[in-house]
Amino acid sequence: MKHLTKSELAMRGPLELAYIGDCVYELYFREREVSASPAKVGAHHTAVVAFVSAPAQACAVAALLPTLSESERAAFNRGRNVSHKSIPHGASDEEYRAATGLECLIGWLWLGGERERAFELCTESERIISAQSL
Repeated sequence: MKHLTKSELAMRGPLELAYIGDCVYELYFREREVSASPAKVGAHHTAVVAFVSAPAQACAVAALLPTLSESERAAFNRGRNVSHKSIPHGASDEEYRAATGLECLIGWLWLGGERERAFELCTESERIISAQSL
């Protein structure tokens, strides 16, 4: 798959980037869950939702923000600043905007060929969210 250049990434809308980032982020957690132990799909789904919900993503990104580079923060802000027509139940506007920002960042990294960094942020998100759940 061809990676996008910085100028090509700049031409993509933040929701396009978040669309890809959401897929990458959720696949990361689904794969981790299924690889960890055998279970019924419903149990896997419940475990994954704890990591991919907007409140969980908002929690993770709050801790990740100080570690982001300037360009990563700009990608996050592109997604965070998108206005939404509807917010899912169980999430505040602020949480949903932060989650969209994180997904935009992950998509930006993924499409730009920085897949190792995208996975690094997913791994850090997992650590942060797990620590909050204790």
